[in-house]
Amino acid sequence: MVDTKISLGSMNLTNPIIPASGTFGYGYEFAELYDINILGSFSFKGTTKDPRFGNPTPRIAECKNGMINSVGLQNPGIEKVIAEELPKIKDCFKKQVIANISGFSVDEYVYCCEKIDKEKQVGLIEVNISCPNVHNGGMSFGTDEKSAYEVTKAVKKVTKKPVFMKLSPNVTDITKIAKACEEGGADGISLINTLMGMRIDVKTRKCVVANKMGGFSGDAIFPVAVRMVYQVYDAVKIPIIGMGGVSSAKDVLEIMMAGASAVQVGAANLINPYACRDIINDLPKEMEKYGIEKLSDIIGIAHR
Repeated sequence: MVDTKISLGSMNLTNPIIPASGTFGYGYEFAELYDINILGSFSFKGTTKDPRFGNPTPRIAECKNGMINSVGLQNPGIEKVIAEELPKIKDCFKKQVIANISGFSVDEYVYCCEKIDKEKQVGLIEVNISCPNVHNGGMSFGTDEKSAYEVTKAVKKVTKKPVFMKLSPNVTDITKIAKACEEGGADGISLINTLMGMRIDVKTRKCVVANKMGGFSGDAIFPVAVRMVYQVYDAVKIPIIGMGGVSSAKDVLEIMMAGASAVQVGAANLINPYACRDIINDLPKEMEKYGIEKLSDIIGIAHR
C-alpha cells in the first residue's frame, strides 16, 4: 500500500492533488459530478475586496495544447464569499480549503487576508501577486522583488494561517521573487501562474480575446512549470505548490521530483471535469510502477 499523504506547513493532506483557483469555482458545481472529498484540498475562485464583473467578452481563446483566458478575476467580493460561498462549500466539502486572494493595492490584500484568516474552513491562504499594482503604474506585484516583499510582509502581519505567495512566470528571474517572498515571511510558494499569450483571428484580423492578451495555460506550459519549480526549490527553504500544465499522475510525480510538495491542476479541469478524480485514482498505480512507496520521499529528489 502506497502512502500519498503530504503536508503544507500546518495543513495535512491525504494526497497532493488540488484543483487550481479559477478552474474549480467554489467546488459545489463539481460535487454534483463526484465526491470532491477525495481531493487533498482545492483553491477556490480568486477573491478581491470588491465584487468584479471581469473583463469584456470574448475572454477565452483556444491554442495548440492549451488555452488563453482573460476572465479578469470575476467574483462577488470577499464579504459575499464569506457570507454565501463558504457555507455552500461546507455542505459538500468537509476538509479545509485554500483561499485564493487577489488585490490591486497592498491595503486590498491586507483587508482580504485579514478577513479570510478568521474562517475555520480555510486552512491556507494563497496570495496571487500577478495583479497590477494600481499605485505603481500598473506593474504586477509579482514582477518586482520589492513589491512582492511588501505584500508578503503586510499580509503576514494580519494572518495566523500559512500564507503561500502565487508567483507569475512572466519575469526574468523567478528565484529573486521567491526569495523576496521568503524574506517577507511567506510560509510557501505557489507557481507557476499563467504565461502571457495572444491569438489573432486571421479572418477578422483582430485579436481573439477582447482584452488582446491573456493567461496562457495547459499542457504546453508544463516544461516551464517544472523548470521554475526546480529553480525555486534550490533558492528557498519553504514548501512549494507546483502547477502549470499538470494533467496526469505521471506529471504529478515529475513536478514533485522537481521540488513541489503538492500539485495544483488547472486547465485540465476545464477540458475534463473528472481530471482531478482520475489523477487521484491513477496516482497509487503510477507510484507502484516507479517503485515509490511514500510520496513525500520524492519531493525534490531530482536535486540529489
